[in-house]
Amino acid sequence: MKHSGFRGKNKFYRLTRVLTVIVALCAALTSCSGDNGPAQSEGSGHKEKTKLTKVTYRLKWLFNASSAGDIWADRAGFFKNAGLAVELKEGGAEQDAITDIEMGRAMFGTASADQVIRARAKGADIVVVAQIFQQNPLQWIYFSDNTPAINTPSDLKGLTIGITYGGNDEAIFTALMKKYHLTENDLNLYAVHYDYAPFWKGEVNLWPVYRNTEGIVLSRKMAQGGRTASFFEPGRYAINFVANSIITSRKIYMERPELIKKFTLALINAWTDALSEKNLHKTAEQVHTLDPDTPVPVIMEQLASTREFILPANTVPGSIDRDAWKQTCEIMLDQKLIKHNVDIASILDPEHYLFQ
Repeated sequence: MKHSGFRGKNKFYRLTRVLTVIVALCAALTSCSGDNGPAQSEGSGHKEKTKLTKVTYRLKWLFNASSAGDIWADRAGFFKNAGLAVELKEGGAEQDAITDIEMGRAMFGTASADQVIRARAKGADIVVVAQIFQQNPLQWIYFSDNTPAINTPSDLKGLTIGITYGGNDEAIFTALMKKYHLTENDLNLYAVHYDYAPFWKGEVNLWPVYRNTEGIVLSRKMAQGGRTASFFEPGRYAINFVANSIITSRKIYMERPELIKKFTLALINAWTDALSEKNLHKTAEQVHTLDPDTPVPVIMEQLASTREFILPANTVPGSIDRDAWKQTCEIMLDQKLIKHNVDIASILDPEHYLFQ
């Protein structure tokens, strides 16, 4: 699916575009230069038509609030202003960004650290050029009115904790248990599936969610029933498992540094702009066009929550938390999710194109 900007342009706008092209063509015919040239010719005052570089970008998941900056980069012209014509492609269980990059079907992609580390351990030559989520939004939701206060991991003793076996939440929670010396005799682990019934019935005290998306939906539903939601955040207890980052192949990374800079900086700037207060409603409307099942007011709440994870205070947008990447690798190695250690430094923007 390719999205090339805002829809519904009227006839006047189309006519204006035609006239602009005619003017540009006339300027080109009278110019001595035969190449694409700069965006504006010296002394002429007329903008020349610049050829856009085509780029395919595969997301990690379906269009939703967690891809708002990607959508905004396209719809608000950030990619175009950088000289790029970007084709956004949804991700999903059967659409893997790393595979697409390796097969040459995409130039850039979004992937979580565990996906990158697993792929690198198997020989994939992938490079991380920026980290979108500075904090992992994966948390556990619970009813605060009938669950004892959880101030430390030790307060989890005796509770039933939902775990998606084979998912990131299992790796995160297992690391938490080891760090705080909790055993399966101290608490009850419940295998999570797609049915929320055990949580609503109170059979499971804590349920894993992405705080910025489904966490908002569940919180609203709980509030409608006169209940209050709280969240258990592993990051508060020094468990840092990196979420979504921007990736590319090492070949593109080494051979086309200017493309790396243009694409990545355009995307980072778009995320910052999309999550600003002045654009929050507009961003929500754009996300809604691609995620029509989620109402705009809900998306706005999701975006406000997403901002906390992507643009936390005292953090440079897009910067790579190298220590968190190392910890993620150590967790995976300790839990035998990878067979051997991975040289993290070699895959995290090794030439420092963006953050010098």
